[in-house]
Amino acid sequence: MWGRFNSFIDTSAAALWNAAVDLWLPALIFAAIALAARGAASIATARNAAGEIRTNVILNIVDIVFIGPIVALSIGAAGAWLQRSGWMLFDPAQWRALPTWLVMLLAVFAGDFIGYWRHRLEHTAILWPAHAIHHSDTRMTWTTLFRFHPINRLSTAIIDTTTLALLGFPPEALVANNLVRHYYGMFIHMDLPWTYGALSRVFVSPAMHRWHHIRDADGAGVNFATVFSVFDQAFRTYHVPGPCTVPLGVRDDVGQGAIAQLLWPLKVAVAWTARVLMRRPQREPA
Repeated sequence: MWGRFNSFIDTSAAALWNAAVDLWLPALIFAAIALAARGAASIATARNAAGEIRTNVILNIVDIVFIGPIVALSIGAAGAWLQRSGWMLFDPAQWRALPTWLVMLLAVFAGDFIGYWRHRLEHTAILWPAHAIHHSDTRMTWTTLFRFHPINRLSTAIIDTTTLALLGFPPEALVANNLVRHYYGMFIHMDLPWTYGALSRVFVSPAMHRWHHIRDADGAGVNFATVFSVFDQAFRTYHVPGPCTVPLGVRDDVGQGAIAQLLWPLKVAVAWTARVLMRRPQREPA
């Protein structure tokens, strides 16, 4: 028992250190992009977003220390079970017969298709209280990608990666999917007015994703894809009238700060349970 606990602590500490190291390069790249695109205005934007960025970083630390190891163990166990049970739709050997670059591209494309429908599921009543935390950032920056409630993090990782494993994609293709969609996801959360012009019919732009995060919309019911906008076009959820300058956030009062937002979905669940119990007819005494 103690061995497993120590292993969990070691894994969490290593993950936290690696995440801190890995953030330096994206931070420098995205800062350079922001300065090139918006000049001195990008500095003022970053300063105004300091409070939201702080919440994003705290939630990211919670994710890395407590949720990341659980996700890794769950995905590993699910993958091993799929292999043993023979439930894979395609034999991994079939994928290995194709060029590696093509397999990775197909994995990213399939991963984005799966992510599109999982994302739409997160905008339904049952998962929205947890997903609303991600949308609560009113000063959206590339760090907004880190603002996820543990419930949302688990649903995302398990649904996306397990479904791709079910398709029989080899491990390197799963890694490619996670890396591309993770870092591109950071990029499209940046405060940039870019719409991509004609390319917006193929790829998700920062402006496109910003329209997904607007406050005055019912569940922000547009632009669910992360990489390929073709899915939103195919299923009629594509909406990019131009650069997005309207207020961001959610209508729900999810609270301020990381602790309040971690508790918000639990409060919703308790309130929902109380309403259900109150509607039950009371038994008359015998």
